[in-house]
Amino acid sequence: MKDEEYMKLALRMALSMKGQTNPNPIVGAVVVKNGQIIGMGAHLKAGTAHAEVHAIRMAGNEANGADLYVTLEPCSHFGKTPPCTALICKSGIKRVVIAVLDPNPLAAGQGIAQLKRAGIEVEVGVGKEDAYTMNEPFFHFIQTNTPYVTIKSAASLDGKTAAKTGDSKWITSPESRLDVHQLRHEHDAILTGVNTIIHDNPHLTTRLPRGGKNPIRIVLDTHLRTPVESNVIQDGAAKTIIFTGREINENKVEAIQQYGVEVFPFSTQTVLIPDVLNELGSRNIMSVLVEGGSEIHASFVKNDAFQQIVLYIAPIIIGGKEAIPFIGETGIEFVKHAKKLSFESIEYVGKDIKLLAKPIKEG
Repeated sequence: MKDEEYMKLALRMALSMKGQTNPNPIVGAVVVKNGQIIGMGAHLKAGTAHAEVHAIRMAGNEANGADLYVTLEPCSHFGKTPPCTALICKSGIKRVVIAVLDPNPLAAGQGIAQLKRAGIEVEVGVGKEDAYTMNEPFFHFIQTNTPYVTIKSAASLDGKTAAKTGDSKWITSPESRLDVHQLRHEHDAILTGVNTIIHDNPHLTTRLPRGGKNPIRIVLDTHLRTPVESNVIQDGAAKTIIFTGREINENKVEAIQQYGVEVFPFSTQTVLIPDVLNELGSRNIMSVLVEGGSEIHASFVKNDAFQQIVLYIAPIIIGGKEAIPFIGETGIEFVKHAKKLSFESIEYVGKDIKLLAKPIKEG
């Protein structure tokens, strides 16, 4: 096997942990000696041993003189766990192959420098693109201190998310709806607007056949109109935060907070998207799945406050000017002002098409 193949194995191991390690990155590691894999590992959860530690422990004394393949530069500092570089040097590993550097500019290259000082051969860049893509939310969070935002929606072929009556059940297939629950499992938080809460009364939880992690539920509600009897307040299934403007009914705040739900009023008259993202970043929320209505989606798009869009397109036509579109508000006046995106992937999910698009960075 070649370096690329061993790294692909490490990448697959890392991907299997997607949604479990936040706010840490997903990382995989493989130890190879004389053409044989003698150790493998993945980071399982924040605060626990890193991938390199699991792989080296599995290899045991055989790690002496072996090669280590790891999807992210090994850490060189003390955090909740000891630095991985110290263990690598102690183990006798002779060569380390790294996919990508640490995204933190204060730490990038330091792990490599320590390994080289110990006489260990280091190679960087094998599997770089795949390693970067799978940890894109982590890279974004480290570099901006705000969460990576995914806008998700389900629409008809003509871009409608509901009929003119507001009816939207069900536009897409059961397979697409199951895929959405995987997205929820992979994100730290799920965000919607108060109108969705009032109209649909969703639980905003993860319902996968074998379980899954419930994201923190975020509701944008300027005037605190969220009904006390709504599921996000009553079910206790996940932490819930309601962001409001400054003018709200204090009696209703108390009524909601008795269920363990946090009401967070901003000092502004209305809830502003940049303020929301800054606040979530300060809480170490690394990724947010936006499952709002057309107005919420429009707010994120208008503020350039998204990193990707996942759109499930059903092979149906709803039609009508009064039907609800994927993106609301008044829209642009000229096509030349449209937000420019690139399609990153297109796939079938059940009878639907799943599109992944990302904004094109200008300049």
